[in-house]
Amino acid sequence: MVVKDAELPYLRRCVELAAEALEAGDEPFGSVLVGADGTVLAEDHNRVASGDRTRHPEFELARWSAARMTPRERAAATVYTSGEHCPMCAAAHAWVGLGRIVYVASSRQLSSWLTELGVPAPPVRTLPVNEVAPGVAVDGPVPELAERVRALHRRFHRAEH
Repeated sequence: MVVKDAELPYLRRCVELAAEALEAGDEPFGSVLVGADGTVLAEDHNRVASGDRTRHPEFELARWSAARMTPRERAAATVYTSGEHCPMCAAAHAWVGLGRIVYVASSRQLSSWLTELGVPAPPVRTLPVNEVAPGVAVDGPVPELAERVRALHRRFHRAEH
C-alpha cells in the first residue's frame, strides 16, 4: 500500500460522501475523481436506493470521465473511494482507461463486516479489483479510515433490521 499523506484529504472526502449517501437512505459508498495535477474533477456517492443497483459512484465517475476527459487525462487520473470497486465498477474503470484506484476498505473487509452483520451475500461475487482489471494500479486499504467506513455500514445495515 502506497498512500501518501497528501492523499488522505481525498479519502476523507470519500468517507464524507459515504456518510451523505447514508443520510440520504442509501448504502454508504463515496468516490472522488482527481486529475494528475491534484484537482478534484468529480465526486459522487451511492444512489442505488432508487432501485437501479448500477448507480455506484465508481461507475458514475467512469462514465463522467469517458464523456469529459481525453484518454491521456483518464490514464493519469486517480479514483479515490471509500470501498474497493465491485467487479462491475472495476470493469467500467478499466474499459474507460482510468488510472490508479485508492480505496479505504477492501472488498475482503467489507465482506467480513457484512457477514458479521448477517447481511446476505450480493448477487455478484466479491472480487479484488485486480482479478477483474489486472492492469489497474490499486492501493489500499487505509487502516486509519477503515473503522469509520465500517461504522457507516453498521449503521446502514442495522437500520434495515
